[in-house]
Amino acid sequence: MNNVYDFKVEDTKGAKVSLSDYNGKVLLIVNTATQCGFTPQYDVLQDLYEKYQGEGFEILDFPCNQFGNQAPGSNEEIGSFCDMHYGITFPRFSKIEVNGENAIPLYKYLVEQKGFEGFSPESKMTPVLEDVLLKSNPNYKNEPDIKWNFTKFLVNREGRVVERFEPTEDMGYVEDRIVQVL
Repeated sequence: MNNVYDFKVEDTKGAKVSLSDYNGKVLLIVNTATQCGFTPQYDVLQDLYEKYQGEGFEILDFPCNQFGNQAPGSNEEIGSFCDMHYGITFPRFSKIEVNGENAIPLYKYLVEQKGFEGFSPESKMTPVLEDVLLKSNPNYKNEPDIKWNFTKFLVNREGRVVERFEPTEDMGYVEDRIVQVL
């Protein structure tokens, strides 16, 4: 696979969707959860979507239950939650796994392109995440996999992954980077 547009994913009904449908768009690909300390980032994501969609920006939402069992619902339950609490209008796809042998090919590719480089030292959540991760894997800092919910990948108009943002990254910085790629 040469870029993100080469992949197919499943929508919330199980139908295959080619990411080539987003060819020429700037993408922010996010693994999300409905019961996470970072779930309020949905508000900021929706604001970014409304602000930049007209300029060719799309957010692709992939619910994932691999981190603390924080996305336990069905696709329909997750959709209802997002609609009711955050008014989400950006595309949501079927719940997936982002790590391990059942990780979808898209996420295997994303992690190959941009591995883990650390959490934001300014975030009050960084020590919490580091503590949780150290207990389960003392070597986590040296592995490229997804560490938690709301990890984001910024993809340029050519389908290339240009940046990875951990959930602790300041969303103002994320917006600045989106604007630069637009």
